[in-house]
Amino acid sequence: MLANAATYQVTWEKLPDDFVLDNEPVDNINQPLLAAVLTESLELAGRLPADALTITNYGICATLNNRFVVKAPDWGYVSSIRVSREEVKRSYTPRLQGEIPVIVMEFLSDTEGGEYSSKPTYPPGKWFYYEQILQVPNYAIFEPEGGVLEVYRRDDLGHYELQTPDANNRHWIAEMNLFLGVWEGSRENRTDYWLRWWDDNGELLLWGLELAAKERQEKNAAQERAERLAAQLKALGVEPEV
Repeated sequence: MLANAATYQVTWEKLPDDFVLDNEPVDNINQPLLAAVLTESLELAGRLPADALTITNYGICATLNNRFVVKAPDWGYVSSIRVSREEVKRSYTPRLQGEIPVIVMEFLSDTEGGEYSSKPTYPPGKWFYYEQILQVPNYAIFEPEGGVLEVYRRDDLGHYELQTPDANNRHWIAEMNLFLGVWEGSRENRTDYWLRWWDDNGELLLWGLELAAKERQEKNAAQERAERLAAQLKALGVEPEV
């Protein structure tokens, strides 16, 4: 039987400056790309407030029975921090320094990372830590090679429940007022599955290169319309103003 969260004395303390953080590399080359574009599209869409924090392979801390625990999700989103960014440069302690993350994500790889670990004893598994200690409302597990996305939401009993996607195969993240889903396409020489955001109207939040392409298309279309209008005016004997 799993230990209950009440078994722990949970406190929220800043890591000491001399605390040694895990500095191992990420599991594979795709993980930084997957994380970076999640943040980029939020920022370009104006969905990243100045006091928000996005987390990429970066430690989220809690103190359990006077022992520090640090877990580093592949991506996460905190809606508001209450301290300067300098103070959270090395790690982030929820409740002490700001809100608990709205969502954390893990990207599966060939390396066993324990994304489903409910181990309650010290050090606790990721699942138990996110669900019972941090109490993060949304937990996403993504398998990039097959494009399989699992989204779990913490229910009223304090346990993660697998969510059923909507008709568009997307998941509503209520705290962000956005949908999260899988998109297949190419970027940075990687043609595969990606995680993308959609707004409540079903509009895709674009990457920078997509926005640039859209702006070019709109500019070209406007120029073509202007040229057609000028030609029509000339045919009528009207010289268009330059």
